[in-house]
Amino acid sequence: QVQLVESGGGLVQAGGSLRLSCAASGRTLSRYSMGWFRQAPGKEREFVAGITWNSDTLYYQDSIEGRFSISRDNAKNTVYLQMNSLKPDDTAVYYCAASTNPGRLIATTSAFAYWGQGTQVTVSS
Repeated sequence: QVQLVESGGGLVQAGGSLRLSCAASGRTLSRYSMGWFRQAPGKEREFVAGITWNSDTLYYQDSIEGRFSISRDNAKNTVYLQMNSLKPDDTAVYYCAASTNPGRLIATTSAFAYWGQGTQVTVSS
């Protein structure tokens, strides 16, 4: 199975940017479609963005409104989430997840079999 480790979270002011990384080990990342999810205190975990194994399909939550960009480098076994124009409502723990269906994206937590431990993103107003 694949192990996932997120990094790049932190504290940023509204309007700022962060780039999250998700490093995979144990299996080659090209076997999986990948997703980013987030969970704010008291709320359910929600889908943010997803990418198929060869990057030909990208899918974003509507509320992201073009501010975030997901990408992957299979040679480096790493997935990224570039977050721009951050808002206080983006504050959450961000999770990287892997789905064993490499060519299809389903924006639900149940579609993803492997999860990282999460990285905190805090956006101050």
